[in-house]
Amino acid sequence: MTSVIVHYAELALKGRNRPWFVSALMREIRLALSDLDVKNVRFVLGRLEVRLGADVPWAEVQARLARLPGIGNFSLTRHVPLDLDTIGRVIVSAIAGRTARSFRIAARRADKRFPFPSPEMERILGARVQAATGWPVDLERPAFTIFVEALAGEAFVYFDKHRGVGGLPVGTSGRVMCLLSGGIDSPVAAWRLIRRGVRAHFVHFHSYPVLSRTSQDKVREIVTTLTRSQLRSRLHLVPFAPIQQRVVVSVPPPLRVVVYRRLMVRIAEHLARRAGAQALVTGDVLGQVASQTIDNLDVVGRVAGLPLLRPLVGCDKEEITLDAQRLGTYETSIIPDDDCCTLFTPRFPATRARREQVDAAESALDVAALVEAAVEAAVVEDFRYPMVQSSVPHEHHTETLE
Repeated sequence: MTSVIVHYAELALKGRNRPWFVSALMREIRLALSDLDVKNVRFVLGRLEVRLGADVPWAEVQARLARLPGIGNFSLTRHVPLDLDTIGRVIVSAIAGRTARSFRIAARRADKRFPFPSPEMERILGARVQAATGWPVDLERPAFTIFVEALAGEAFVYFDKHRGVGGLPVGTSGRVMCLLSGGIDSPVAAWRLIRRGVRAHFVHFHSYPVLSRTSQDKVREIVTTLTRSQLRSRLHLVPFAPIQQRVVVSVPPPLRVVVYRRLMVRIAEHLARRAGAQALVTGDVLGQVASQTIDNLDVVGRVAGLPLLRPLVGCDKEEITLDAQRLGTYETSIIPDDDCCTLFTPRFPATRARREQVDAAESALDVAALVEAAVEAAVVEDFRYPMVQSSVPHEHHTETLE
Protein backbone atom coordinates (compact mmCIF):
# COMPACT_ATOMS: atom_id res chain seq x y z
CA MET A 1 0.00 0.00 0.00
CA THR A 2 1.31 3.45 -0.96
CA SER A 3 0.73 6.61 1.04
CA VAL A 4 2.06 10.12 1.31
CA ILE A 5 2.99 11.23 4.80
CA VAL A 6 2.49 14.98 5.25
CA HIS A 7 4.22 16.83 8.07
CA TYR A 8 3.20 20.34 9.04
CA ALA A 9 5.56 22.76 10.75
CA GLU A 10 3.96 25.96 12.04
CA LEU A 11 0.64 24.26 12.84
CA ALA A 12 2.35 22.31 15.59
CA LEU A 13 2.65 25.56 17.57
CA LYS A 14 -1.07 26.33 17.57
CA GLY A 15 -1.85 24.69 20.91
CA ARG A 16 -5.54 24.04 21.54
CA ASN A 17 -6.43 25.53 18.14
CA ARG A 18 -4.25 23.01 16.31
CA PRO A 19 -7.10 20.56 15.43
CA TRP A 20 -8.94 23.35 13.60
CA PHE A 21 -5.87 24.23 11.53
CA VAL A 22 -5.14 20.57 10.82
CA SER A 23 -8.73 19.99 9.67
CA ALA A 24 -8.39 22.97 7.32
CA LEU A 25 -5.18 21.52 5.87
CA MET A 26 -6.85 18.13 5.37
CA ARG A 27 -9.71 19.84 3.54
CA GLU A 28 -7.28 21.66 1.23
CA ILE A 29 -5.37 18.45 0.48
CA ARG A 30 -8.60 16.67 -0.43
CA LEU A 31 -9.58 19.52 -2.75
CA ALA A 32 -6.14 19.70 -4.36
CA LEU A 33 -6.21 15.97 -5.17
CA SER A 34 -9.95 15.65 -5.77
CA ASP A 35 -9.66 14.50 -9.40
CA LEU A 36 -7.08 11.81 -8.57
CA ASP A 37 -7.56 8.34 -7.10
CA VAL A 38 -7.01 9.23 -3.46
CA LYS A 39 -8.56 6.73 -1.07
CA ASN A 40 -8.36 8.71 2.15
CA VAL A 41 -6.78 11.65 3.96
CA ARG A 42 -6.53 11.11 7.70
CA PHE A 43 -4.77 12.37 10.82
CA VAL A 44 -2.31 9.88 12.32
CA LEU A 45 -0.45 10.80 15.51
CA GLY A 46 0.80 14.27 14.60
CA ARG A 47 1.00 13.81 10.84
CA LEU A 48 -1.38 13.36 7.91
CA GLU A 49 -1.59 10.29 5.73
CA VAL A 50 -2.80 10.55 2.13
CA ARG A 51 -3.57 7.05 0.94
CA LEU A 52 -3.15 6.72 -2.83
CA GLY A 53 -4.85 4.41 -5.31
CA ALA A 54 -2.84 2.13 -7.54
CA ASP A 55 -2.72 4.38 -10.60
CA VAL A 56 -2.13 7.82 -9.10
CA PRO A 57 0.77 9.62 -10.86
CA TRP A 58 3.25 10.46 -8.11
CA ALA A 59 4.76 13.36 -10.06
CA GLU A 60 1.35 15.08 -10.17
CA VAL A 61 0.68 14.51 -6.48
CA GLN A 62 4.14 15.84 -5.65
CA ALA A 63 3.66 18.99 -7.74
CA ARG A 64 0.29 19.79 -6.16
CA LEU A 65 1.34 19.22 -2.55
CA ALA A 66 4.52 21.28 -3.07
CA ARG A 67 2.36 24.35 -3.80
CA LEU A 68 -0.13 23.95 -0.95
CA PRO A 69 0.26 26.33 2.03
CA GLY A 70 0.42 24.68 5.44
CA ILE A 71 2.66 21.76 4.46
CA GLY A 72 6.18 21.58 5.93
CA ASN A 73 7.35 18.49 4.06
CA PHE A 74 5.92 15.30 2.60
CA SER A 75 7.17 11.88 1.53
CA LEU A 76 6.06 8.89 -0.50
CA THR A 77 6.08 5.99 1.96
CA ARG A 78 5.84 2.22 2.29
CA HIS A 79 3.55 0.63 4.90
CA VAL A 80 5.34 -1.96 7.02
CA PRO A 81 4.10 -4.05 9.99
CA LEU A 82 5.38 -2.69 13.28
CA ASP A 83 8.13 -5.24 13.73
CA LEU A 84 11.84 -4.38 13.59
CA ASP A 85 12.84 -7.55 11.75
CA THR A 86 10.19 -6.95 9.08
CA ILE A 87 11.10 -3.26 8.82
CA GLY A 88 14.76 -4.22 8.34
CA ARG A 89 13.94 -6.74 5.59
CA VAL A 90 11.78 -4.18 3.76
CA ILE A 91 14.51 -1.52 3.93
CA VAL A 92 17.22 -3.87 2.66
CA SER A 93 14.98 -5.02 -0.18
CA ALA A 94 14.03 -1.45 -1.14
CA ILE A 95 17.62 -0.19 -1.29
CA ALA A 96 18.95 -3.14 -3.29
CA GLY A 97 20.97 -1.82 -6.21
CA ARG A 98 21.51 1.62 -4.65
CA THR A 99 24.90 3.02 -3.83
CA ALA A 100 25.69 5.59 -1.13
CA ARG A 101 28.87 7.08 0.29
CA SER A 102 27.28 7.07 3.74
CA PHE A 103 23.91 6.69 5.41
CA ARG A 104 21.96 7.04 8.60
CA ILE A 105 18.63 5.84 9.98
CA ALA A 106 16.32 8.61 11.23
CA ALA A 107 13.66 6.94 13.36
CA ARG A 108 10.71 8.45 15.20
CA ARG A 109 8.55 6.55 17.68
CA ALA A 110 5.16 8.25 17.59
CA ASP A 111 3.47 5.43 19.52
CA LYS A 112 5.28 5.15 22.86
CA ARG A 113 3.79 1.69 23.46
CA PHE A 114 6.28 0.31 20.95
CA PRO A 115 9.06 -1.09 23.18
CA PHE A 116 12.04 0.21 21.18
CA PRO A 117 12.89 3.92 21.62
CA SER A 118 14.07 5.86 18.59
CA PRO A 119 17.86 5.59 19.27
CA GLU A 120 17.63 1.82 19.65
CA MET A 121 15.56 1.50 16.47
CA GLU A 122 18.23 3.47 14.65
CA ARG A 123 21.03 1.28 16.04
CA ILE A 124 19.33 -2.03 15.20
CA LEU A 125 18.16 -1.03 11.73
CA GLY A 126 21.45 0.73 10.95
CA ALA A 127 23.40 -2.42 11.75
CA ARG A 128 21.08 -4.41 9.50
CA VAL A 129 21.59 -2.02 6.57
CA GLN A 130 25.35 -1.82 7.08
CA ALA A 131 25.65 -5.59 7.12
CA ALA A 132 23.73 -5.82 3.84
CA THR A 133 25.43 -2.95 2.00
CA GLY A 134 28.74 -2.16 3.65
CA TRP A 135 27.85 1.55 3.65
CA PRO A 136 29.54 3.61 6.39
CA VAL A 137 27.35 5.38 8.92
CA ASP A 138 27.48 9.18 9.09
CA LEU A 139 25.15 10.72 11.65
CA GLU A 140 26.09 14.33 10.83
CA ARG A 141 26.13 14.59 7.03
CA PRO A 142 24.87 11.35 5.52
CA ALA A 143 24.66 11.04 1.75
CA PHE A 144 21.50 8.94 2.15
CA THR A 145 18.92 8.99 4.94
CA ILE A 146 16.41 6.25 5.65
CA PHE A 147 13.38 7.50 7.56
CA VAL A 148 11.30 5.23 9.78
CA GLU A 149 8.19 6.28 11.70
CA ALA A 150 6.70 3.84 14.21
CA LEU A 151 2.95 4.42 14.61
CA ALA A 152 0.12 2.43 16.17
CA GLY A 153 0.34 -1.06 14.69
CA GLU A 154 2.36 -0.11 11.60
CA ALA A 155 5.44 1.75 10.47
CA PHE A 156 6.20 4.01 7.53
CA VAL A 157 9.51 3.76 5.67
CA TYR A 158 10.65 6.40 3.19
CA PHE A 159 13.84 7.82 1.68
CA ASP A 160 13.05 11.31 0.44
CA LYS A 161 11.52 14.39 2.04
CA HIS A 162 9.98 16.91 -0.34
CA ARG A 163 9.81 20.44 0.92
CA GLY A 164 6.46 22.22 1.18
CA VAL A 165 5.88 25.97 1.22
CA GLY A 166 5.07 26.11 4.93
CA GLY A 167 2.76 28.80 6.21
CA LEU A 168 -0.89 28.26 7.12
CA PRO A 169 -3.75 26.49 5.32
CA VAL A 170 -5.77 28.74 3.02
CA GLY A 171 -8.87 30.15 4.68
CA THR A 172 -7.56 30.11 8.25
CA SER A 173 -6.59 33.82 8.24
CA GLY A 174 -9.66 35.34 6.62
CA ARG A 175 -10.07 37.00 3.21
CA VAL A 176 -8.35 39.85 1.42
CA MET A 177 -8.85 41.76 -1.82
CA CYS A 178 -5.64 42.04 -3.83
CA LEU A 179 -5.16 44.82 -6.39
CA LEU A 180 -3.54 42.90 -9.23
CA SER A 181 -1.84 44.93 -11.94
CA GLY A 182 -0.33 42.22 -14.12
CA GLY A 183 3.21 43.34 -13.29
CA ILE A 184 5.84 41.48 -11.30
CA ASP A 185 5.11 42.81 -7.80
CA SER A 186 1.41 42.38 -7.08
CA PRO A 187 1.26 38.59 -7.72
CA VAL A 188 4.14 38.11 -5.27
CA ALA A 189 2.35 40.29 -2.70
CA ALA A 190 -0.79 38.17 -3.14
CA TRP A 191 1.19 34.94 -2.80
CA ARG A 192 2.79 36.06 0.45
CA LEU A 193 -0.65 36.63 1.95
CA ILE A 194 -2.02 33.35 0.56
CA ARG A 195 0.89 31.56 2.22
CA ARG A 196 -0.16 33.15 5.51
CA GLY A 197 -3.54 31.46 5.25
CA VAL A 198 -5.76 34.08 3.60
CA ARG A 199 -8.26 33.48 0.83
CA ALA A 200 -7.30 36.06 -1.80
CA HIS A 201 -9.82 37.70 -4.10
CA PHE A 202 -8.43 39.82 -6.93
CA VAL A 203 -9.35 43.08 -8.67
CA HIS A 204 -7.77 44.25 -11.92
CA PHE A 205 -8.32 47.69 -13.44
CA HIS A 206 -8.14 47.78 -17.25
CA SER A 207 -8.64 50.39 -19.96
CA TYR A 208 -10.30 48.26 -22.62
CA PRO A 209 -11.59 49.20 -25.21
CA VAL A 210 -9.34 52.27 -25.25
CA LEU A 211 -6.38 49.91 -24.86
CA SER A 212 -6.04 46.23 -25.75
CA ARG A 213 -7.18 43.20 -23.72
CA THR A 214 -3.59 42.11 -23.07
CA SER A 215 -3.52 43.13 -19.42
CA GLN A 216 -6.71 41.17 -18.75
CA ASP A 217 -5.29 38.07 -20.44
CA LYS A 218 -2.11 38.37 -18.38
CA VAL A 219 -4.02 38.71 -15.13
CA ARG A 220 -6.11 35.65 -15.94
CA GLU A 221 -2.89 33.68 -16.42
CA ILE A 222 -1.52 34.99 -13.13
CA VAL A 223 -4.72 34.14 -11.24
CA THR A 224 -4.63 30.67 -12.81
CA THR A 225 -1.14 30.20 -11.36
CA LEU A 226 -2.10 31.51 -7.91
CA THR A 227 -5.19 29.29 -7.90
CA ARG A 228 -2.95 26.23 -7.97
CA SER A 229 -2.05 27.19 -4.41
CA GLN A 230 -5.38 28.40 -3.03
CA LEU A 231 -7.56 26.16 -5.27
CA ARG A 232 -10.43 28.68 -5.63
CA SER A 233 -10.11 32.28 -6.74
CA ARG A 234 -12.35 35.14 -7.80
CA LEU A 235 -11.18 37.87 -10.17
CA HIS A 236 -12.98 41.21 -10.58
CA LEU A 237 -12.29 43.01 -13.87
CA VAL A 238 -13.06 46.73 -13.57
CA PRO A 239 -13.19 49.05 -16.63
CA PHE A 240 -11.15 52.08 -15.59
CA ALA A 241 -10.88 54.13 -18.81
CA PRO A 242 -14.15 56.07 -18.22
CA ILE A 243 -12.84 57.17 -14.82
CA GLN A 244 -9.48 58.17 -16.27
CA GLN A 245 -11.19 60.28 -18.92
CA ARG A 246 -13.07 62.16 -16.22
CA VAL A 247 -9.90 62.64 -14.17
CA VAL A 248 -7.97 64.01 -17.16
CA VAL A 249 -10.39 66.86 -17.70
CA SER A 250 -10.73 67.77 -14.02
CA VAL A 251 -7.47 67.05 -12.16
CA PRO A 252 -4.10 68.84 -12.59
CA PRO A 253 -1.62 66.54 -14.42
CA PRO A 254 0.89 66.07 -11.55
CA LEU A 255 -1.85 64.72 -9.25
CA ARG A 256 -3.57 62.37 -11.69
CA VAL A 257 -1.65 59.20 -10.76
CA VAL A 258 -2.37 59.68 -7.05
CA VAL A 259 -6.05 60.34 -7.79
CA TYR A 260 -6.19 57.23 -9.99
CA ARG A 261 -4.79 55.12 -7.17
CA ARG A 262 -7.13 56.60 -4.57
CA LEU A 263 -10.09 55.78 -6.79
CA MET A 264 -8.76 52.23 -7.27
CA VAL A 265 -8.52 51.79 -3.52
CA ARG A 266 -12.09 53.02 -3.01
CA ILE A 267 -13.43 50.69 -5.72
CA ALA A 268 -11.45 47.75 -4.37
CA GLU A 269 -12.81 48.43 -0.89
CA HIS A 270 -16.41 48.31 -2.12
CA LEU A 271 -15.75 45.00 -3.87
CA ALA A 272 -13.93 43.71 -0.79
CA ARG A 273 -16.87 44.46 1.48
CA ARG A 274 -19.23 42.67 -0.91
CA ALA A 275 -16.93 39.65 -0.84
CA GLY A 276 -16.56 39.68 2.95
CA ALA A 277 -12.85 40.51 2.69
CA GLN A 278 -11.25 42.13 5.72
CA ALA A 279 -8.27 43.93 4.14
CA LEU A 280 -6.82 45.24 0.89
CA VAL A 281 -3.43 44.14 -0.49
CA THR A 282 -1.19 45.99 -2.94
CA GLY A 283 2.23 45.30 -4.44
CA ASP A 284 3.60 48.72 -3.46
CA VAL A 285 7.37 48.90 -2.94
CA LEU A 286 8.72 51.99 -1.23
CA GLY A 287 10.50 54.29 -3.66
CA GLN A 288 10.20 52.02 -6.68
CA VAL A 289 8.15 54.45 -8.80
CA ALA A 290 6.93 58.03 -8.38
CA SER A 291 3.58 57.01 -6.92
CA GLN A 292 5.25 54.91 -4.19
CA THR A 293 7.01 57.54 -2.11
CA ILE A 294 6.08 57.69 1.56
CA ASP A 295 4.09 60.88 0.96
CA ASN A 296 2.09 59.39 -1.91
CA LEU A 297 1.54 56.05 -0.19
CA ASP A 298 0.20 57.97 2.81
CA VAL A 299 -2.18 60.09 0.73
CA VAL A 300 -3.45 57.03 -1.17
CA GLY A 301 -3.83 54.86 1.91
CA ARG A 302 -5.88 57.41 3.83
CA VAL A 303 -8.97 56.78 1.68
CA ALA A 304 -9.09 53.10 2.64
CA GLY A 305 -11.75 52.15 5.15
CA LEU A 306 -10.19 48.69 5.48
CA PRO A 307 -6.63 47.81 6.52
CA LEU A 308 -4.29 48.32 3.54
CA LEU A 309 -1.53 45.70 3.56
CA ARG A 310 1.71 46.20 1.60
CA PRO A 311 3.73 42.99 2.12
CA LEU A 312 6.51 44.05 -0.28
CA VAL A 313 7.02 47.60 0.94
CA GLY A 314 10.59 47.00 2.17
CA CYS A 315 11.74 44.60 -0.57
CA ASP A 316 14.03 45.30 -3.50
CA LYS A 317 13.32 44.41 -7.12
CA GLU A 318 15.77 41.53 -7.31
CA GLU A 319 14.21 39.85 -4.29
CA ILE A 320 10.69 40.21 -5.71
CA THR A 321 11.79 38.98 -9.14
CA LEU A 322 13.30 35.83 -7.63
CA ASP A 323 10.05 35.18 -5.77
CA ALA A 324 8.05 35.70 -8.98
CA GLN A 325 10.28 33.21 -10.80
CA ARG A 326 9.85 30.62 -8.06
CA LEU A 327 6.10 31.23 -8.01
CA GLY A 328 5.83 30.87 -11.77
CA THR A 329 4.28 34.27 -12.54
CA TYR A 330 7.39 36.06 -13.80
CA GLU A 331 7.24 35.01 -17.45
CA THR A 332 3.62 36.15 -17.67
CA SER A 333 4.24 39.40 -15.82
CA ILE A 334 6.99 40.57 -18.19
CA ILE A 335 4.83 40.20 -21.32
CA PRO A 336 4.39 43.76 -22.70
CA ASP A 337 0.86 45.08 -22.28
CA ASP A 338 -1.19 48.27 -22.31
CA ASP A 339 -1.60 48.72 -18.58
CA CYS A 340 -4.26 51.22 -17.53
CA CYS A 341 -1.62 53.14 -15.59
CA THR A 342 0.05 54.06 -18.89
CA LEU A 343 -3.10 55.78 -20.16
CA PHE A 344 -3.17 59.56 -19.67
CA THR A 345 -0.11 59.40 -17.40
CA PRO A 346 1.47 62.84 -16.89
CA ARG A 347 5.09 63.38 -17.81
CA PHE A 348 6.02 64.68 -14.34
CA PRO A 349 3.81 63.07 -11.66
CA ALA A 350 3.88 64.45 -8.14
CA THR A 351 6.21 62.57 -5.83
CA ARG A 352 5.19 64.39 -2.64
CA ALA A 353 1.49 64.95 -3.00
CA ARG A 354 -0.17 66.66 -0.05
CA ARG A 355 -3.50 65.47 1.23
CA GLU A 356 -5.17 68.89 1.02
CA GLN A 357 -4.02 69.28 -2.61
CA VAL A 358 -5.47 65.92 -3.61
CA ASP A 359 -8.71 66.50 -1.68
CA ALA A 360 -9.13 69.80 -3.50
CA ALA A 361 -8.46 68.17 -6.88
CA GLU A 362 -10.97 65.41 -6.17
CA SER A 363 -13.66 67.96 -5.27
CA ALA A 364 -14.08 68.51 -9.01
CA LEU A 365 -15.17 64.87 -9.37
CA ASP A 366 -18.31 63.06 -8.24
CA VAL A 367 -16.19 60.42 -6.54
CA ALA A 368 -19.10 58.43 -5.11
CA ALA A 369 -20.80 58.17 -8.51
CA LEU A 370 -17.58 57.14 -10.24
CA VAL A 371 -16.91 54.42 -7.67
CA GLU A 372 -20.48 53.11 -7.80
CA ALA A 373 -20.45 52.96 -11.61
CA ALA A 374 -17.14 51.09 -11.64
CA VAL A 375 -18.31 48.58 -9.05
CA GLU A 376 -21.51 47.87 -10.98
CA ALA A 377 -19.59 47.50 -14.27
CA ALA A 378 -17.17 44.95 -12.78
CA VAL A 379 -17.18 41.48 -14.30
CA VAL A 380 -16.40 38.50 -12.07
CA GLU A 381 -14.53 35.38 -13.14
CA ASP A 382 -14.16 32.32 -10.92
CA PHE A 383 -11.22 29.93 -11.09
CA ARG A 384 -10.83 26.43 -9.67
CA TYR A 385 -8.00 23.95 -9.40
CA PRO A 386 -8.60 21.46 -10.94
CA MET A 387 -9.62 24.26 -13.26
CA VAL A 388 -13.14 25.41 -14.08
CA GLN A 389 -13.77 29.04 -15.00
CA SER A 390 -16.98 31.04 -15.38
CA SER A 391 -17.68 34.68 -16.20
CA VAL A 392 -20.79 36.64 -15.26
CA PRO A 393 -21.71 40.28 -14.54
CA HIS A 394 -21.01 41.13 -10.91
CA GLU A 395 -24.59 41.86 -9.95
CA HIS A 396 -25.80 38.48 -11.19
CA HIS A 397 -23.15 36.41 -9.41
CA THR A 398 -24.43 34.83 -6.20
CA GLU A 399 -21.94 32.07 -5.39
CA THR A 400 -19.81 32.57 -2.28
CA LEU A 401 -16.21 31.42 -1.99
CA GLU A 402 -15.49 30.20 1.51
